[in-house]
Amino acid sequence: MNFKTKLSMAMALSACLAVPTASATNGYFTHGLGVKNKGMAGAGTAAPAETISAASNPAAAVLVDEKWEVGLSLFSPRRSYKSSASQANGNGGAFTIGPNDLDSGREYFPIPYVGKAWKLDGNSALAINFYGRGGMNTDWSGGTASLDPDGPGPAPVSTLPGTYGAGSAGVNLSQAFLDVTYAIQNGPLSVGITGVLAMQAFKLKGIGTFAGYTKSFAASGGTAFPANLTNNGTDYSYGWGVKLGAIYAVNDQLNIGAAYQSKTIMGELDDYADLFANGGEFDIPASMRLSASMTASPQLSLHFDYERIMFSDIDSVGNSIANIFSCPTANPLASDLESCLGGSNGPGFGWDDVDTYKFGIEYLVSSELTVRAGYSINEQPIGTDQVLFNILAPAVVEQHITIGATRTLANANELSFSLMYAPSKSISGTNTFDPTQQLEIEMHQFEFEIGYSF
Repeated sequence: MNFKTKLSMAMALSACLAVPTASATNGYFTHGLGVKNKGMAGAGTAAPAETISAASNPAAAVLVDEKWEVGLSLFSPRRSYKSSASQANGNGGAFTIGPNDLDSGREYFPIPYVGKAWKLDGNSALAINFYGRGGMNTDWSGGTASLDPDGPGPAPVSTLPGTYGAGSAGVNLSQAFLDVTYAIQNGPLSVGITGVLAMQAFKLKGIGTFAGYTKSFAASGGTAFPANLTNNGTDYSYGWGVKLGAIYAVNDQLNIGAAYQSKTIMGELDDYADLFANGGEFDIPASMRLSASMTASPQLSLHFDYERIMFSDIDSVGNSIANIFSCPTANPLASDLESCLGGSNGPGFGWDDVDTYKFGIEYLVSSELTVRAGYSINEQPIGTDQVLFNILAPAVVEQHITIGATRTLANANELSFSLMYAPSKSISGTNTFDPTQQLEIEMHQFEFEIGYSF
């Protein structure tokens, strides 16, 4: 590997680690990987056409050209929430938000990727891909919250600034991945394996109101304020996982594929050990994918992918907020410290698993121009009884509509683009700590991505 190649790889990794990402689409997984794949709403992984496809199915590494690929997207999620008027208004131990009607202050995020494949011989290949992903990224300024500190006692209701009564609130989750893939081909069957190295950065502010519901506070008998709940700046964790994939050419017209990614085991976010279950644990969930691609004519290809993401297996993401009512500081009749924030059964965002169905079409206009379109649909992961915490992460979109194209240049390099629109989706539910109040969260999204292969 020459100096230029090493330098390019180092720069790619630095870019992925430095740029904050926010791709809350299918939960907080992006709707696709690579500009061609995104042009078909994430479909087409059984007929890979770019090196980054190996990040979706490792078998792709042996089927793609030996080219460098670089891409950059401008991603724009638009988030808002509303809270209705309340009959309790913070009285009797209730925790009332607003009423507020706010838009998140962060709306534009650059997301890069870089990939390269090398043929080792006629039947095997190596690929390296760097890419970013993330999702729970919000900034809520303004608004108020009301609460009665001692429940039905004589103390007056307090009205405090911020969504949760602790100043401006928001969360920032960024993830960067380095995938190293080895793949082999034997006749119509290609298989591959990927080692995944991951880094994530997490930052949270504005939830100090929940300090009394942490395991450390409850265990101290109410004398020790939790140091690792909120407003601790950015904390980092590192981890690893494995991907397996296969693509089988049934005949000249049909390919089928399957891929599985293990849970990515991450180190603990120690600065937020009083927030996340198991003392700061925040692993990346496992996922699986099935795909099929059919060549309907020399110009037309049709693609279908199914993806399942197992969010519910990650305690910090899947645990219900209702677990908090088994914490002794939230319920005097309870005694389970592990159900407090930071405990092994601590409350989370209450996300369900996500099943996504992706449909893509690709048409060869000429030897120099290919156009694409796609549509995907999933059921968003947030239940109507989980809205309170998910104001921080309103990942509720369910549909993605995409278009894209590739232009082959005179030097055989390729210039591609994709455009995505996710229509507005909202859900409403009762405030967990004020049953007289309704909360509504909403999101819609845009993304433009450009890619170049050489």
